[in-house]
Amino acid sequence: MVHPSTLNDVLPEDRVFPANRPSYVLRSGDETLLAYGVARELPGGAIADLAGRVRRHFEENPAGPDILVGAIPYAREASTHLLHPEKVLRVMGRHEFAAPAGHIETHAHGMQVTADPSPDAFSAAVARGLARLCEAPDSLRKIVLSRSLRITVGNDIAVPALIARLAADDAVVTFATPLPPRDGTPRFLVGATPELLVERRGSRVFSHPLAGSARRRPDPAGDREAADTLLRSEKDRREHALVVEQIMDVLSPLCTELAAPEGVTLKATRSMWHLGTRIKGVLKDIGTSSIELAALLHPTPAVCGMPRREADAVIRDLEGYDRGFYAGAVGWCDSSGDGRWYVSIRCAEIEGRHARLYAGAGIVPGSTPEGELAETAHKFSAMLEAFGLSAAQIGEA
Repeated sequence: MVHPSTLNDVLPEDRVFPANRPSYVLRSGDETLLAYGVARELPGGAIADLAGRVRRHFEENPAGPDILVGAIPYAREASTHLLHPEKVLRVMGRHEFAAPAGHIETHAHGMQVTADPSPDAFSAAVARGLARLCEAPDSLRKIVLSRSLRITVGNDIAVPALIARLAADDAVVTFATPLPPRDGTPRFLVGATPELLVERRGSRVFSHPLAGSARRRPDPAGDREAADTLLRSEKDRREHALVVEQIMDVLSPLCTELAAPEGVTLKATRSMWHLGTRIKGVLKDIGTSSIELAALLHPTPAVCGMPRREADAVIRDLEGYDRGFYAGAVGWCDSSGDGRWYVSIRCAEIEGRHARLYAGAGIVPGSTPEGELAETAHKFSAMLEAFGLSAAQIGEA
């Protein structure tokens, strides 16, 4: 699809990040973390041995900031990408770091937007996924299927400007992290995630899984009705319970205390309502690092399904593309084992003039192809708005 009326182009001097701007950004409600430059890169490898590589890195490289930042891919066998920055700035609260030096121009020449897979192909995949669930209800309880939109613009995309626009939603964690270059072209994962995978702070451990979603409405009464309907939805609560169950099962043997004192609550972003459960615990062993916890939990049923191995096999069969770092995790860790890792959803991979946006939906008995297609369309909206687009403009409304 080609849409000639809207295009967000970067100013020429902002091709990647200007020298005085951070290359890594993580902006949450209580802290803004900015990393500048790369002192060294953690050797690549799968998530299974990531904790050991991180531990050796800090032992062998005591100089510089006591932190690693970066991204974990969706596939457990794929290589992680963590960096030791030259400089780090950590600011309490939401720091207004992201306003670019110039502004993004909106031009009248063309922007190309292509669905990959097509909406029809995604709906067919959901139907096949539902059939798999019905065929093996005892061995497959949930799968998560995603789709993407490819956007191509006239000039290199302004990562700082995208971050600034995404950061307007205070309910999400805004992030931008470098990815391994492709054919010499810098790549970034940029997004606005609402979901905490895991945080370790001393002996304390936290997680805030989300599953079950509904589109927000522009009028207050309709918006409240959408939230209440989601909270009462048997299907969505069942889908959400699978995620909480798996996370509690993983963390329970590692903790002396583990609870979800608030139960299931609503989490709101500007575009979506979600069911969420805040999980809090106390670790038995202070030596258990945030990286070890992330490696045990990832990917949760919120982005994969349940059981993990069976759901992942169905995803690889039905989706038709490599998720890369979408539905992985972004965050940081330090030499003490503390760290904070967020699920990398509501995001896009940026590569020069090209962006690939992702959105997924949980499939359980009771799901429908039409409903899951609509849910993914709604989940695209935050990233589309950062590009100056609406779902209606590209046929996703």
